[in-house]
Amino acid sequence: MRIWRVHELGEPADVLRLEDADPPSPGQGEVLVEVEAVGLNFPDLLMIRGGYQVKPMMPFTPGGELAGRVTALGEGVEGVSVGDRVASMGSGGLAEQVAVRAGGLLAVPEPMTATQAACVPVNYCTTWYALHERAKLQVGETMLVHAGAGGIGSSAIQLGQAMGATIFATAGGPEKKAVLEKLGVDLAIDYLSEDFVEVVKERTDGQGVDVIYDPVGGDTWDRSRKVIGWDGRMLVIGFTSGRIPDHPTNHVLLKNYSVVGVHWGASVARFPDSVRQQWDALCDLFAEGGIDPLVFREVPFEEVPAALTLLANRGTWGKVVVTP
Repeated sequence: MRIWRVHELGEPADVLRLEDADPPSPGQGEVLVEVEAVGLNFPDLLMIRGGYQVKPMMPFTPGGELAGRVTALGEGVEGVSVGDRVASMGSGGLAEQVAVRAGGLLAVPEPMTATQAACVPVNYCTTWYALHERAKLQVGETMLVHAGAGGIGSSAIQLGQAMGATIFATAGGPEKKAVLEKLGVDLAIDYLSEDFVEVVKERTDGQGVDVIYDPVGGDTWDRSRKVIGWDGRMLVIGFTSGRIPDHPTNHVLLKNYSVVGVHWGASVARFPDSVRQQWDALCDLFAEGGIDPLVFREVPFEEVPAALTLLANRGTWGKVVVTP
């Protein structure tokens, strides 16, 4: 089988190696999955560069979320059958076949394609946790989503809409602004040509928004403080800008808002059953038409380095999915 491996840290085009390997054998409590789709995420890029909080031993295979079919069972596996359609999370997805823990499998409902299933676990479960558990977003509240045309941002738009919130969103450039408009946001902002602070202040009569969903950090986070409303919640999702901002606590005090961390991965480690509950709720919402993963492009297995480079250069919107 073919597998992508990283033997040294650096840029994807320089360090990713496409290699041949024997298919893995599922061990105790594991199943073998034939991979049909792999969702690429910004943490994959950070891991390859060595800038992620998780430091895998080398050589390692990136790919944090995948979808496919079970082709073999290891000893002691119950409740799973050969042929089952499944999704899974964890590194190692960029291979034609992977051995994964049976206990971590997520059943993919029949109407959902493998490509769609590979878009849901990380982005949508993170956002479900962020909006339901951390922000406690309410019907009628207003939420500002940064990088709204991306995979994580578009999941926030769709779930926020499903929860009955008014959605403002930013994106860079006319093409990405058009994506926001297609997603049906209440206010689409091109941050390259518009000042989102002024636009949001004008739209809210100076009151600001109830929730800010920010996977960007840096200057975007700093400027967002100007539009958080009284009793609002600023969600720390990530730092794709590359800079982790400081935050003046006197400002938190004066406007009576909360800065809320969203470390979904750590929450799953503490409460393992939560991810299945989130997944089931998302599958129900998918069946109702409440979410529809935004896919930028399906790319063949050979084009993984180029796809990750495009992701790094902000040349994508929605989700990039690898289809072995």
